[in-house]
Amino acid sequence: MADNYREQGKEYLASMGIYMFNKNAIKKLFKDNETATDFGKEIIPKSIENGYKVSSYAYGGYWEDIGTIRSFFQANLELTDNLPNFNLFDNQNMVYTRPRMLPPSKIFGTQFRQAVIAEGCIIHAQMVERSVIGIRSRIGENSILRNTIIMGNDSFESLEELQKDKIPMGIGQHCYIENTIIDKNVHIGNDVHIKGHPSLKDEDTETYCIREGIIVLRKGAIISSGERIGAN
Repeated sequence: MADNYREQGKEYLASMGIYMFNKNAIKKLFKDNETATDFGKEIIPKSIENGYKVSSYAYGGYWEDIGTIRSFFQANLELTDNLPNFNLFDNQNMVYTRPRMLPPSKIFGTQFRQAVIAEGCIIHAQMVERSVIGIRSRIGENSILRNTIIMGNDSFESLEELQKDKIPMGIGQHCYIENTIIDKNVHIGNDVHIKGHPSLKDEDTETYCIREGIIVLRKGAIISSGERIGAN
């Protein structure tokens, strides 16, 4: 490994899953290995064993292995840094997303410290710190979010739906949420306290799971008002 990768704690190479083959060679490899299902474990080793010319390219740009909840969590929160290793604001290496034609986000007196906010959000929170806020997110008054990733919602709720006697999609009022990943279309009531911490043991419930101290609220979960999850 190159020294700059070792300094980042990257001690191993990772396959990016991008392969280029000669057309005739890949046809023959498939024919000779009809039961093979994986390039990295079967096709490429067989190519080497049978004398094919095989070479690799060491990619020198940004890459992260996000195979665990914690690594996924950290990689996303790094986007909120002043100059992250993976910079979304780059004229040379632009990231193109699917246009959704949503309205801009509306903010009502919220204090932000390092945050990435998608379109279509309505935010009344007291504070959002080092967090990623996904599309169509709603956050109620006096709520505080720290080190949190919100995936957002697939649709807006109508005014009629919001006036019904139920917990709306989004985060309610007076909530405290930290070290948490909130999947899509989650309903969180008022006065909810959710805090991940390294001391927490891995756990699985119908509405959330805990992995490596990170709390993950499941897609479509309903968290009742006053509920407490994780550390105090």
